[in-house]
Amino acid sequence: MESKEISSNKVIAEAGGDVAAKSTDHSDADSTHTQSLSPVVEKPKQTWRSYFWDTFDKSPEERRFLFKLDAVILTFASLGYFIKYLDQVNVNSAFVSGMKEDLGLYGNQLNYMVTCWTVGYVIGEIPSNMLLTKVRPSIFIPACEVVWSVLTILLSKCQTAEQIYALRFFIGLAESSYYPGIQYIIGSWYRKDELAKRSCIFHASGSIGSMFSGYLMTAVYQLNGTSGYRGWQWLFIINTIISLPIAIAGFFFFPDVPEITRAWWLTKDEIVLANKRMEFEGRANRGKYTKATFKKIFTSWHIYALTLLYIFFNNGVGYGSQPAFALWLKQEGYSIAAINSYPTIAAAIAVIFTYIYAWTSDSLFKGARWPPMVFSGVVNIITNTSLAVWNIPTGWKWFCYIIGMIGGGISGLTFAWAHEICSGDNEERAFVVASMNEMAYVVQAWLPLIIWQQVDGPQYHKGFITMVFLAAGLIVTSLTIRTLHHREVAKKAQLLNAGAA
Repeated sequence: MESKEISSNKVIAEAGGDVAAKSTDHSDADSTHTQSLSPVVEKPKQTWRSYFWDTFDKSPEERRFLFKLDAVILTFASLGYFIKYLDQVNVNSAFVSGMKEDLGLYGNQLNYMVTCWTVGYVIGEIPSNMLLTKVRPSIFIPACEVVWSVLTILLSKCQTAEQIYALRFFIGLAESSYYPGIQYIIGSWYRKDELAKRSCIFHASGSIGSMFSGYLMTAVYQLNGTSGYRGWQWLFIINTIISLPIAIAGFFFFPDVPEITRAWWLTKDEIVLANKRMEFEGRANRGKYTKATFKKIFTSWHIYALTLLYIFFNNGVGYGSQPAFALWLKQEGYSIAAINSYPTIAAAIAVIFTYIYAWTSDSLFKGARWPPMVFSGVVNIITNTSLAVWNIPTGWKWFCYIIGMIGGGISGLTFAWAHEICSGDNEERAFVVASMNEMAYVVQAWLPLIIWQQVDGPQYHKGFITMVFLAAGLIVTSLTIRTLHHREVAKKAQLLNAGAA
């Protein structure tokens, strides 16, 4: 039986009704640092300045440490996710900008391209995150980035849909380590009052990548015919030119996790501080996957409820990876430039709402994650009900397409919530984070083939109706998790009080 150390200072109450109770498993930890708590990481008194940025009320040492951590982790994570998402949506941009006609893709080939990528992505996620608890993320994650960057440029040479299917599968496999892996790393460095902002800033870079893809396609379309390549082929070439240097930089800057970090840009005192910060939060160090670990994971509500939450989220936004807005614009007779540019407005609005969710969750709602989820679910119900009706005023249809993407901003909050709920067990946290993303994409692998069929576009009636129900499921699940978490925290608090007595 593994020993558990549970200290009363690891039950940290939050205003607004959300509470976190954590225990730390040190029996298998390989940290070389002491287990004593330092006053420098005590929770500071919050003033109005923390509503703007959480470091303002912290000690100069911790503020300097966080500045360096943000400069490296957020920069690398955001740039990497930017290029990952750029690659992911560039297939859609290329499809509506000449690839469909050049390769004769008049059936459901785009759906199959998305599905092949999703299958590769799903296969790699949980194994990748389990590996991250055993190997150095500073080697594994950048190596995968290099692979998918190189494979992307090969898409420009494809002559058949089957060739694209094969490449998209392996690109998805290489990309599978990135999003859940980076979310795991963010959860290994940041405290509760810092998590949502960083997770959401990281996630927002995907929307920026989606937005940039439209602008990039508009620009490279001018290269159509240059050196014998079509405009959509240049899109994949330039994608790799952008992404490869970012991937290589990761080998030199990525910091691993606190207990094994060898980051050259952190001092020894800052590494000690990093470990004590996580100990204060009750965030467990790396341990081992044992039968007891898996029994604990699969007998807890954590993995089931959090995974269901992310399934509802992930499949309830994005129109099943179909370029729904762009296809409607194409049907309406807009130019190639307009088709690629106007949907970027929706991506920009999504970025803004991602930041709004992060700041309100950390500050206004005092760490509560569920209110933005309920809000985004309500918005999705309204916009998708309207699009399902379809015969609505053109102005309202524009509004629904532009506002309908704001639900994507809550992804970072779902992972921040998972880090807090699973804080006391590092292996559970890594496994649950990967499971959330993987199972969401398992559903995404087949659901679009049924409800987002290419031949139904742009009037995806089945898809819009389904998204209404997914939004309702998101609301119900988030409120259920809130209730279960409260009960769990209350039970742990009772045990601590009984032990103290």
